[in-house]
Amino acid sequence: MNRSSVRTFKHKVGKNQYVIIQVFQKAISSVGNGNALASNAVNVKIFKKPIGRKV
Repeated sequence: MNRSSVRTFKHKVGKNQYVIIQVFQKAISSVGNGNALASNAVNVKIFKKPIGRKV
């Protein structure tokens, strides 16, 4: 089973606030005959929470 761990935290520099996302994962591939390609690609979506009261 492939496992990946994701760490996110916020870092503030002056007035700017940054979101830092660290992704740790490994790619495994195996095949009986021929070639195998292990991909280590990541899809990341960032959603901004609405500010204020919900009415």
